[in-house]
Amino acid sequence: MGILMAASNRFICIHGHFYQPPRENPWLETVETQDTAAPYHDWNERICAECYAPNGAARIVNNKNQIMRIVNNYARISFNFGPTLLSWLKENAPRTYRMILDGEHRSRKSFSGHSSAMAQVYNHIILPLADERDSITQIRWGIADYEHHYGTPPEGMWLAETAADTKSLELLAQHGIKFTLLAPHQCKRIRPLTRGEGTDTPAKDDEGWIDTANATVDTTCPYLLRFDSGVAIAVFFYNGPDSRAIAFEGLLNSGEYFAARLKAGFKESAEPQLVHVATDGESYGHHHRHGEMALAYALRLIEDDKTVNLANYGSYLAQFPPEYECEIVDNTSWSCAHGIERWRSDCGCNGGKPGFNQLWRAPLRDALDELRDASAASKGSLRLFPS
Repeated sequence: MGILMAASNRFICIHGHFYQPPRENPWLETVETQDTAAPYHDWNERICAECYAPNGAARIVNNKNQIMRIVNNYARISFNFGPTLLSWLKENAPRTYRMILDGEHRSRKSFSGHSSAMAQVYNHIILPLADERDSITQIRWGIADYEHHYGTPPEGMWLAETAADTKSLELLAQHGIKFTLLAPHQCKRIRPLTRGEGTDTPAKDDEGWIDTANATVDTTCPYLLRFDSGVAIAVFFYNGPDSRAIAFEGLLNSGEYFAARLKAGFKESAEPQLVHVATDGESYGHHHRHGEMALAYALRLIEDDKTVNLANYGSYLAQFPPEYECEIVDNTSWSCAHGIERWRSDCGCNGGKPGFNQLWRAPLRDALDELRDASAASKGSLRLFPS
């Protein structure tokens, strides 16, 4: 019997966003030695050894530190790998790559045919800062890359830095993406869907909205975001405090406490609920040593608890469609308090280094945008076969 068929209406999902920037020398098409990654050749190799590989074969030990079980975490969490990172793993760490594919395959068996792997926009681009043509390219390449590795179209897509605006999400929906994840502070307002109301046409009135600008959105249920073009996408807003505790507050020091913290996130209600968190996947073993072991043990405790169930987003959405719709705060992300300014202005997200600024951001982006626009105009005016 699949995990989804358990009796309880309480579900838990842990999402890991796995990504590294391309480190290849463009002239040599290889990653050169990086001394700061010693004793490894480079940072990709080091993080693979500390995180990506261990999560494919995570140890569960007893109180005598004896290995009791080795598990593939990828089979039981939700995850996405940046396309460029997954390509590097396929070429340079084939055993780890196979464990990722095996975990994805097992997830479909456990979660009623729904994959735990999400796609990602191809180049980790900040989608609201791209023009429509580039956004479409990034989405299509991300979908194609997903199909190349996993052999099936994706249900969900991760936006780099969860950077989003309404237009970007509409483009996802137009390309068949069913859901995405955002931070709670990215929700603007919500309201119940009218009983019997179609999900493909936004309501014409402006009544019944509940403001969630102070990150008060209920994160235990999905929301529907509808567009004038007739498409819609489901949005899951992850649990912010629990996610921060994983990334920055030492929650991974104890797998038992990790599981207890997640289970404490349920409301006193019989309604279906999904407690879910999202962090950089590198938290599990790279940022936090042995974090993959804490994750494996927490997952084991959750599986053994008959009052809760593991889920992935696709499986939960199939069983419990949204009962509320939402609007988002445009031009926001999970990692910049100023929206998306850290990718286009001297917003203050500079690491707190004295005397350090990023005034170069705006002129660099302006120059690149001008180059893009000029190149597009030039290509549009060329005629290969003049009349």
